[in-house]
Amino acid sequence: MQKFSRVVAVAALLGLMSHAGADELEQARKAIMDRFDDVKAENVEPSPIKGMYRVTIPPQVFYISPDARYVVDGEVIDLENKRNLTREYRQQSVVAAIEALGEESMIVFGPKDAEHTVTVFTDIDCGYCRKLHEAVDEYNEQGIRIRYLAYPRAGLESRSYQKAVSAWCADDQKAALTKAKQGEAIPNKTCDDPVTRHFQLGQAIGVSGTPALVFESGQVVPGFVPPKRLAAILNGKMPN
Repeated sequence: MQKFSRVVAVAALLGLMSHAGADELEQARKAIMDRFDDVKAENVEPSPIKGMYRVTIPPQVFYISPDARYVVDGEVIDLENKRNLTREYRQQSVVAAIEALGEESMIVFGPKDAEHTVTVFTDIDCGYCRKLHEAVDEYNEQGIRIRYLAYPRAGLESRSYQKAVSAWCADDQKAALTKAKQGEAIPNKTCDDPVTRHFQLGQAIGVSGTPALVFESGQVVPGFVPPKRLAAILNGKMPN
């Protein structure tokens, strides 16, 4: 609630409590794009706080004044409807960022017509990541498709990173990843791999440990969740 108070206070102090028309929106977009090289016009929209603009650079969301001078990084809460709007926008942004990677960059276990799809940031040498992978067939049986993104926790200079690159560059990615997660050696390979991009996205989302599960809603859930419990959560039968 303190973050929400700060957002309101900044908006009030700046005198930004009027609705922006189309011309004002275009002026604001120009000012913001001049300030931030990686922001496009479609990334800038009016926010729930009148006069402030919401900027989305997947997976980041922040609020900014029309002249691009003041930035507010915090949560916007709709008290009337009891909704955390920033969290909703951020989750939508996480989904967009993951889908922008393209499923062809992932190692996927399970059919396309599965009831649920869960994207998992995984480290080959992580014990709980290995435990999750041991149960991948059971996740599939529960109607859950598992899409792996690489997240070598030790960094991009680590042995875990090299193992991930070798798995993603293998002719049979699934077999190589499975062998590596079982502690078996796989042939060292290099290619135009997506591991660095996966790792950078995980950092941007705030992944700090593995496995990290991303639901179709964009919600990020840290840690191992057993197949039946995960199915119950996804089917709305059990809280996280």
